[in-house]
Amino acid sequence: MKTYITVGIAVFVASLIAGGALISGLNAAEGKDPTKEFMKACHKAPKGVDTISKKAAEGKASTAELTQLVAGYKAMSTAKPPKGDDASWKEKTSKILAAVQALQSGAPDGTAKYKEAVNCKACHSAHKPD
Repeated sequence: MKTYITVGIAVFVASLIAGGALISGLNAAEGKDPTKEFMKACHKAPKGVDTISKKAAEGKASTAELTQLVAGYKAMSTAKPPKGDDASWKEKTSKILAAVQALQSGAPDGTAKYKEAVNCKACHSAHKPD
């Protein structure tokens, strides 16, 4: 039983790393901003459709959606801010990454941490290009 769990965790971690590298590589090759692409994919949706970030804040995101959020926030936390102070960027992205990881791990306060960390206005005011 322990072997299956260990193998499952190893496969999961490997898929996160590979997925993040793939997304970063594709976006860089196409000349696209990975942060902007991640924001479009997870924080915007067509009218009448819930965003992945909204589903996460409500505790309704699927395992795959949470994996996508973790990979995106992880990539953002290592990227340079499009605008503004590096320290502020690192603080904000690290906080949201930790929150979504808590949510993904099933921590009882994961949803509350994620809701608190997702502060669009604070991040956009400091770091979104004009």
